[in-house]
Amino acid sequence: MASGKKPLQGLVAATITPMTELGEVDTGVIGRYVDYLVQEQGVRSVFVNGTTGEGLSLSLAERRLVAEEWVTQGKNKLDQVVVHVGALSLKESQELARHAADIGADGIAVMAPFFLKPGSKDALVSFLEEVAAAAPTLPFYYYHIPGITGVKIRAESLLEGIQEKIPNFQGLKFSDSDLLDFGQCVDQNHHGRLALLFGVDEQLLSALMMGATGAVGSTYNYLGKQTSQMVEAFQRKDFSSAQNYQFCIQRFVSFVIKLGFGVAQTKAVMSLVSGIPMGPPRLPLQRASPDFIRLAEAKLKSLGFLSSAGAEDENSEA
Repeated sequence: MASGKKPLQGLVAATITPMTELGEVDTGVIGRYVDYLVQEQGVRSVFVNGTTGEGLSLSLAERRLVAEEWVTQGKNKLDQVVVHVGALSLKESQELARHAADIGADGIAVMAPFFLKPGSKDALVSFLEEVAAAAPTLPFYYYHIPGITGVKIRAESLLEGIQEKIPNFQGLKFSDSDLLDFGQCVDQNHHGRLALLFGVDEQLLSALMMGATGAVGSTYNYLGKQTSQMVEAFQRKDFSSAQNYQFCIQRFVSFVIKLGFGVAQTKAVMSLVSGIPMGPPRLPLQRASPDFIRLAEAKLKSLGFLSSAGAEDENSEA
Protein backbone atom coordinates (compact mmCIF):
# COMPACT_ATOMS: atom_id res chain seq x y z
CA MET A 1 0.00 0.00 0.00
CA ALA A 2 1.32 3.45 -0.98
CA SER A 3 3.18 5.15 1.88
CA GLY A 4 0.70 3.91 4.48
CA LYS A 5 -1.95 6.49 3.55
CA LYS A 6 -5.53 5.53 4.34
CA PRO A 7 -7.86 4.85 1.40
CA LEU A 8 -10.20 7.71 0.57
CA GLN A 9 -13.57 7.33 2.31
CA GLY A 10 -16.74 9.19 3.32
CA LEU A 11 -18.03 12.18 1.38
CA VAL A 12 -15.54 13.81 -0.98
CA ALA A 13 -16.33 17.10 -2.74
CA ALA A 14 -15.47 17.19 -6.43
CA THR A 15 -14.17 20.74 -6.33
CA ILE A 16 -15.06 23.60 -8.64
CA THR A 17 -12.25 25.71 -10.07
CA PRO A 18 -13.05 29.35 -9.26
CA MET A 19 -12.49 31.81 -12.11
CA THR A 20 -12.54 35.56 -12.50
CA GLU A 21 -15.08 37.26 -14.75
CA LEU A 22 -12.31 37.39 -17.36
CA GLY A 23 -11.96 33.60 -17.26
CA GLU A 24 -8.68 33.36 -15.37
CA VAL A 25 -8.21 30.85 -12.55
CA ASP A 26 -8.88 32.56 -9.21
CA THR A 27 -7.00 30.72 -6.46
CA GLY A 28 -7.55 33.62 -4.05
CA VAL A 29 -10.90 32.25 -2.84
CA ILE A 30 -9.78 28.65 -2.25
CA GLY A 31 -8.96 29.36 1.42
CA ARG A 32 -12.57 30.51 1.99
CA TYR A 33 -13.76 27.52 -0.03
CA VAL A 34 -11.89 25.09 2.27
CA ASP A 35 -13.36 26.72 5.38
CA TYR A 36 -16.85 26.62 3.89
CA LEU A 37 -16.63 22.90 3.09
CA VAL A 38 -15.36 22.01 6.55
CA GLN A 39 -17.44 24.39 8.67
CA GLU A 40 -20.72 24.59 6.73
CA GLN A 41 -20.92 21.27 4.88
CA GLY A 42 -18.90 18.96 7.12
CA VAL A 43 -16.90 17.73 4.12
CA ARG A 44 -13.22 17.17 4.83
CA SER A 45 -11.86 15.54 1.66
CA VAL A 46 -11.66 16.87 -1.88
CA PHE A 47 -11.14 15.63 -5.44
CA VAL A 48 -9.40 18.41 -7.39
CA ASN A 49 -9.22 19.10 -11.15
CA GLY A 50 -11.79 16.50 -12.14
CA THR A 51 -14.84 16.99 -14.35
CA THR A 52 -16.50 19.51 -12.01
CA GLY A 53 -13.18 21.33 -11.72
CA GLU A 54 -12.86 21.63 -15.54
CA GLY A 55 -9.49 19.92 -15.22
CA LEU A 56 -9.20 19.02 -18.90
CA SER A 57 -10.03 22.64 -19.86
CA LEU A 58 -7.14 24.02 -17.80
CA SER A 59 -3.54 24.36 -18.89
CA LEU A 60 -0.93 22.23 -17.13
CA ALA A 61 0.36 25.32 -15.32
CA GLU A 62 -3.17 26.12 -14.12
CA ARG A 63 -3.75 22.56 -12.96
CA ARG A 64 -0.52 22.67 -10.97
CA LEU A 65 -1.44 26.04 -9.47
CA VAL A 66 -4.92 24.87 -8.41
CA ALA A 67 -3.56 21.64 -6.90
CA GLU A 68 -0.89 23.54 -4.96
CA GLU A 69 -3.45 25.94 -3.50
CA TRP A 70 -5.78 23.15 -2.35
CA VAL A 71 -2.90 21.32 -0.66
CA THR A 72 -1.64 24.54 0.97
CA GLN A 73 -5.03 25.80 2.15
CA GLY A 74 -6.18 22.32 3.19
CA LYS A 75 -3.20 21.69 5.48
CA ASN A 76 -4.45 20.78 8.98
CA LYS A 77 -8.04 21.36 7.82
CA LEU A 78 -8.78 18.72 5.20
CA ASP A 79 -8.33 14.98 5.66
CA GLN A 80 -7.36 14.27 2.06
CA VAL A 81 -6.64 16.20 -1.12
CA VAL A 82 -6.73 13.84 -4.10
CA VAL A 83 -5.67 15.36 -7.42
CA HIS A 84 -7.01 14.19 -10.76
CA VAL A 85 -4.04 13.97 -13.14
CA GLY A 86 -5.70 12.38 -16.16
CA ALA A 87 -4.80 13.84 -19.55
CA LEU A 88 -4.91 12.89 -23.20
CA SER A 89 -1.11 12.72 -23.18
CA LEU A 90 0.65 10.08 -21.10
CA LYS A 91 3.61 12.43 -20.60
CA GLU A 92 1.41 15.23 -19.28
CA SER A 93 -0.38 12.83 -16.94
CA GLN A 94 2.95 11.60 -15.59
CA GLU A 95 4.16 15.18 -15.13
CA LEU A 96 1.02 16.05 -13.13
CA ALA A 97 1.39 12.86 -11.07
CA ARG A 98 4.96 13.74 -10.12
CA HIS A 99 3.88 17.26 -9.26
CA ALA A 100 1.08 15.97 -7.00
CA ALA A 101 3.62 13.87 -5.12
CA ASP A 102 6.03 16.79 -4.83
CA ILE A 103 3.42 19.14 -3.29
CA GLY A 104 2.21 16.60 -0.73
CA ALA A 105 -1.15 15.57 -2.20
CA ASP A 106 -2.79 12.55 -0.57
CA GLY A 107 -3.52 10.65 -3.74
CA ILE A 108 -3.97 10.87 -7.51
CA ALA A 109 -6.72 9.75 -9.87
CA VAL A 110 -6.81 9.19 -13.61
CA MET A 111 -9.65 8.91 -16.10
CA ALA A 112 -9.15 7.05 -19.37
CA PRO A 113 -7.80 9.08 -22.32
CA PHE A 114 -10.81 9.87 -24.50
CA PHE A 115 -9.56 11.09 -27.88
CA LEU A 116 -7.29 8.23 -28.91
CA LYS A 117 -8.98 5.72 -26.62
CA PRO A 118 -7.63 2.48 -25.13
CA GLY A 119 -9.21 -0.34 -27.11
CA SER A 120 -8.95 -3.01 -24.44
CA LYS A 121 -8.62 -3.54 -20.71
CA ASP A 122 -4.91 -4.36 -21.17
CA ALA A 123 -4.28 -1.10 -23.04
CA LEU A 124 -6.06 0.91 -20.33
CA VAL A 125 -4.19 -0.84 -17.52
CA SER A 126 -0.88 -0.23 -19.30
CA PHE A 127 -1.66 3.50 -19.48
CA LEU A 128 -2.70 3.64 -15.82
CA GLU A 129 0.38 1.64 -14.82
CA GLU A 130 2.70 4.18 -16.43
CA VAL A 131 0.98 7.12 -14.71
CA ALA A 132 0.87 5.42 -11.31
CA ALA A 133 4.59 4.59 -11.56
CA ALA A 134 5.37 8.31 -11.85
CA ALA A 135 4.16 8.79 -8.26
CA PRO A 136 4.69 5.38 -6.63
CA THR A 137 4.31 6.66 -3.06
CA LEU A 138 0.81 8.05 -3.66
CA PRO A 139 -2.45 6.09 -3.53
CA PHE A 140 -3.75 5.74 -7.09
CA TYR A 141 -7.42 5.70 -8.09
CA TYR A 142 -9.06 4.97 -11.43
CA TYR A 143 -11.76 7.49 -12.36
CA HIS A 144 -14.42 5.47 -14.20
CA ILE A 145 -16.69 7.87 -16.11
CA PRO A 146 -17.68 6.14 -19.38
CA GLY A 147 -20.44 8.66 -20.15
CA ILE A 148 -17.76 11.31 -20.72
CA THR A 149 -14.74 9.29 -21.89
CA GLY A 150 -16.65 6.87 -24.10
CA VAL A 151 -14.38 4.13 -22.73
CA LYS A 152 -16.85 1.36 -21.93
CA ILE A 153 -14.43 -1.12 -20.31
CA ARG A 154 -16.29 -2.44 -17.28
CA ALA A 155 -14.84 -1.49 -13.94
CA GLU A 156 -15.23 -4.99 -12.51
CA SER A 157 -13.12 -6.34 -15.37
CA LEU A 158 -10.48 -3.68 -14.79
CA LEU A 159 -10.14 -4.60 -11.10
CA GLU A 160 -9.15 -8.19 -11.84
CA GLY A 161 -5.45 -8.47 -11.04
CA ILE A 162 -4.83 -4.72 -11.21
CA GLN A 163 -2.96 -4.52 -7.89
CA GLU A 164 -0.35 -6.95 -9.20
CA LYS A 165 0.45 -4.46 -11.99
CA ILE A 166 -0.16 -1.25 -10.02
CA PRO A 167 1.00 -1.75 -6.39
CA ASN A 168 -0.26 1.69 -5.30
CA PHE A 169 -3.76 1.11 -6.73
CA GLN A 170 -6.27 1.81 -3.96
CA GLY A 171 -9.65 1.94 -5.64
CA LEU A 172 -11.90 3.75 -8.03
CA LYS A 173 -14.27 6.63 -8.43
CA PHE A 174 -17.26 5.02 -10.13
CA SER A 175 -19.23 7.72 -11.97
CA ASP A 176 -21.77 5.59 -13.78
CA SER A 177 -25.31 4.44 -13.03
CA ASP A 178 -24.58 0.76 -13.82
CA LEU A 179 -25.18 -0.72 -10.37
CA LEU A 180 -24.57 -4.24 -11.68
CA ASP A 181 -21.00 -3.30 -12.60
CA PHE A 182 -20.55 -1.43 -9.31
CA GLY A 183 -21.97 -4.34 -7.30
CA GLN A 184 -19.56 -6.74 -8.97
CA CYS A 185 -16.68 -4.42 -8.01
CA VAL A 186 -17.85 -4.61 -4.38
CA ASP A 187 -18.21 -8.38 -4.64
CA GLN A 188 -14.60 -8.64 -5.87
CA ASN A 189 -13.45 -6.47 -2.97
CA HIS A 190 -14.32 -9.11 -0.36
CA HIS A 191 -11.07 -8.41 1.51
CA GLY A 192 -12.19 -4.77 1.88
CA ARG A 193 -8.85 -3.23 0.92
CA LEU A 194 -10.06 -1.01 -1.91
CA ALA A 195 -11.92 2.30 -1.77
CA LEU A 196 -15.05 2.00 -3.92
CA LEU A 197 -16.32 5.54 -4.24
CA PHE A 198 -19.63 6.18 -5.97
CA GLY A 199 -19.93 9.22 -8.21
CA VAL A 200 -23.62 9.57 -9.10
CA ASP A 201 -24.86 11.71 -6.22
CA GLU A 202 -28.59 11.24 -6.78
CA GLN A 203 -28.17 7.43 -6.57
CA LEU A 204 -25.84 7.28 -3.57
CA LEU A 205 -28.28 5.48 -1.28
CA SER A 206 -28.53 2.60 -3.76
CA ALA A 207 -24.73 2.44 -3.94
CA LEU A 208 -24.44 2.42 -0.14
CA MET A 209 -26.74 -0.59 -0.09
CA MET A 210 -24.47 -2.24 -2.66
CA GLY A 211 -21.42 -1.60 -0.45
CA ALA A 212 -19.91 1.76 -1.49
CA THR A 213 -17.17 2.84 0.92
CA GLY A 214 -17.59 6.52 0.10
CA ALA A 215 -18.68 8.98 -2.55
CA VAL A 216 -17.16 11.71 -4.72
CA GLY A 217 -19.52 14.29 -6.15
CA SER A 218 -20.22 17.89 -7.07
CA THR A 219 -23.37 18.27 -4.95
CA TYR A 220 -21.37 17.67 -1.77
CA ASN A 221 -20.00 21.19 -2.26
CA TYR A 222 -23.39 22.60 -1.27
CA LEU A 223 -25.53 19.63 -0.13
CA GLY A 224 -22.82 17.90 1.93
CA LYS A 225 -24.68 18.39 5.19
CA GLN A 226 -27.91 16.86 3.86
CA THR A 227 -26.05 13.97 2.24
CA SER A 228 -24.19 13.30 5.51
CA GLN A 229 -27.56 13.08 7.27
CA MET A 230 -28.63 10.47 4.71
CA VAL A 231 -25.43 8.46 5.20
CA GLU A 232 -25.80 8.61 9.00
CA ALA A 233 -29.42 7.42 8.76
CA PHE A 234 -28.29 4.55 6.53
CA GLN A 235 -25.53 3.58 8.96
CA ARG A 236 -27.95 3.39 11.90
CA LYS A 237 -30.30 1.33 9.67
CA ASP A 238 -33.00 4.01 9.63
CA PHE A 239 -33.71 3.29 5.99
CA SER A 240 -36.95 5.27 5.87
CA SER A 241 -35.17 8.48 6.91
CA ALA A 242 -32.28 7.73 4.55
CA GLN A 243 -34.74 7.32 1.70
CA ASN A 244 -36.44 10.61 2.56
CA TYR A 245 -33.12 12.45 2.47
CA GLN A 246 -32.24 10.86 -0.89
CA PHE A 247 -35.64 11.71 -2.36
CA CYS A 248 -35.28 15.32 -1.22
CA ILE A 249 -31.87 15.59 -2.89
CA GLN A 250 -33.32 13.95 -5.99
CA ARG A 251 -36.08 16.56 -6.16
CA PHE A 252 -33.47 19.27 -6.60
CA VAL A 253 -31.24 17.29 -8.98
CA SER A 254 -34.18 16.20 -11.13
CA PHE A 255 -35.46 19.78 -11.30
CA VAL A 256 -32.15 21.28 -12.45
CA ILE A 257 -31.44 18.44 -14.90
CA LYS A 258 -34.66 19.39 -16.70
CA LEU A 259 -33.38 22.98 -16.92
CA GLY A 260 -29.99 21.84 -18.22
CA PHE A 261 -27.50 21.06 -15.48
CA GLY A 262 -23.76 20.84 -15.95
CA VAL A 263 -20.51 22.33 -14.71
CA ALA A 264 -21.56 25.92 -15.52
CA GLN A 265 -24.78 25.53 -13.56
CA THR A 266 -22.95 23.85 -10.67
CA LYS A 267 -20.70 26.91 -10.43
CA ALA A 268 -23.75 29.15 -10.28
CA VAL A 269 -25.44 27.05 -7.57
CA MET A 270 -22.26 26.94 -5.48
CA SER A 271 -21.86 30.73 -5.75
CA LEU A 272 -25.47 31.10 -4.65
CA VAL A 273 -25.34 28.75 -1.67
CA SER A 274 -21.84 29.51 -0.38
CA GLY A 275 -21.60 33.20 -1.20
CA ILE A 276 -18.13 32.54 -2.64
CA PRO A 277 -17.85 33.72 -6.26
CA MET A 278 -17.02 30.76 -8.51
CA GLY A 279 -17.17 32.80 -11.70
CA PRO A 280 -18.04 31.60 -15.19
CA PRO A 281 -16.95 28.32 -16.76
CA ARG A 282 -14.29 28.20 -19.46
CA LEU A 283 -15.33 27.99 -23.09
CA PRO A 284 -16.72 26.00 -24.79
CA LEU A 285 -19.07 25.89 -21.77
CA GLN A 286 -21.47 28.82 -21.45
CA ARG A 287 -22.33 30.48 -18.17
CA ALA A 288 -25.62 29.65 -16.46
CA SER A 289 -28.51 31.83 -17.56
CA PRO A 290 -30.23 34.30 -15.19
CA ASP A 291 -33.42 32.22 -15.57
CA PHE A 292 -31.60 29.08 -14.41
CA ILE A 293 -30.18 30.89 -11.38
CA ARG A 294 -33.59 32.31 -10.44
CA LEU A 295 -35.37 28.96 -10.74
CA ALA A 296 -32.60 27.00 -8.99
CA GLU A 297 -32.60 29.49 -6.11
CA ALA A 298 -36.36 29.14 -5.68
CA LYS A 299 -36.10 25.34 -5.68
CA LEU A 300 -33.26 25.34 -3.15
CA LYS A 301 -35.31 27.58 -0.85
CA SER A 302 -38.46 25.49 -1.19
CA LEU A 303 -36.54 22.35 -0.21
CA GLY A 304 -34.89 24.06 2.77
CA PHE A 305 -31.42 23.88 1.20
CA LEU A 306 -31.03 27.67 1.15
CA SER A 307 -32.07 29.79 4.09
CA SER A 308 -35.10 31.93 3.34
CA ALA A 309 -37.98 31.71 5.77
CA GLY A 310 -41.25 31.03 4.06
CA ALA A 311 -39.78 31.06 0.56
CA GLU A 312 -42.16 29.61 -1.91
CA ASP A 313 -41.27 27.28 -4.75
CA GLU A 314 -41.83 29.15 -7.97
CA ASN A 315 -41.95 25.82 -9.80
CA SER A 316 -44.25 23.62 -7.78
CA GLU A 317 -45.11 21.65 -10.91
CA ALA A 318 -41.60 20.11 -10.69
